[in-house]
Amino acid sequence: MQHIERELTDHVKLCDAKGHLNPNAIGYAKKPLIECNLKGNFMRKKKWNYWCVFGDEIVFSATICHLDYAAVCFVYFLNYETQRFFEKTIMVPYSRHLRLSESVLDTSLFRSEALTIQSIYEDGTTRMSVDIPEFDGENLQASIVINHPSDMDSLNVVIPWNRQTFQFTAKHHALPTSGMVKIGSQRYNFDELDSFTVLDYGRGVWPREAVWNWAMASQRSLGKVIGLNFGGKWTDGTGMTENAFFVNGRMTKISEDVLFRYDSKDFKKPWLIHTKLTDDVKLTFSPFYERVSISGARLVKSEVHQLFGYYNGYVRYADGKKLKIHQLLGSIEEHYAKW
Repeated sequence: MQHIERELTDHVKLCDAKGHLNPNAIGYAKKPLIECNLKGNFMRKKKWNYWCVFGDEIVFSATICHLDYAAVCFVYFLNYETQRFFEKTIMVPYSRHLRLSESVLDTSLFRSEALTIQSIYEDGTTRMSVDIPEFDGENLQASIVINHPSDMDSLNVVIPWNRQTFQFTAKHHALPTSGMVKIGSQRYNFDELDSFTVLDYGRGVWPREAVWNWAMASQRSLGKVIGLNFGGKWTDGTGMTENAFFVNGRMTKISEDVLFRYDSKDFKKPWLIHTKLTDDVKLTFSPFYERVSISGARLVKSEVHQLFGYYNGYVRYADGKKLKIHQLLGSIEEHYAKW
């Protein structure tokens, strides 16, 4: 069954005066029209900006996350060929050196002695800088320029569990990217023609425990720039999905739940992703690297299995035609959180 998902075309506030979900915000938009005016709900508000850059040689990611009582920030990189991987994570009590905006593209900042992440948006461009004095025994510096072309669609969805628990997610795909990451004496450059960033912006009021799957890719393939975004488990039963694909900046929304089939005892086996009732999505994901991140702090427990690999198969346009997906580099994950 296809969900009937309302498309939002005007700016709207996520919450009402009491901090509950504004019913007028439920839906999806092709532009970031939702203002995330979260309030109240102490300990339950969750905010994050996750940036992931797919370059020719490496994937590089930086995240600022605020759990209402602590900040969790992490940076990781993976060299595809050598499979050199390193991740730096810090968790600190809420700090005045943290800023996460109510609007998707506004400035975000986290600053500490161990790690600094900053993104500044102006005139259709995000300039992101990352500085880590000690990253796998070396100094890391990143200077990245991410373009947001005005004619590109993005996926912006409000997921309503109920009036008290809800999430706004913005997934901005295939953003042309230039700049560099330097680790010690090794420098990796991003070329705007073939380097693409994915932004995952989240703001919401969450239950204490949650689990989700997320599949994504943003690459140039077969003469097109293609973005994939599929989610599972966390949106089930809400009447909304975060399922869509993008071709040369145009989004096709998929208003149907997607199933993820995988072996939770061996995440590196191939994954199958398909729509629940139709054959509009039929993809196989073949991993080549598994990132595992486990946190067992008193208030925060999480376990992430994120796989990097290649998508093959197809997705279907609204007119019934198929878009072939061939060796499209991306990632897929299972994430459990108790927060």
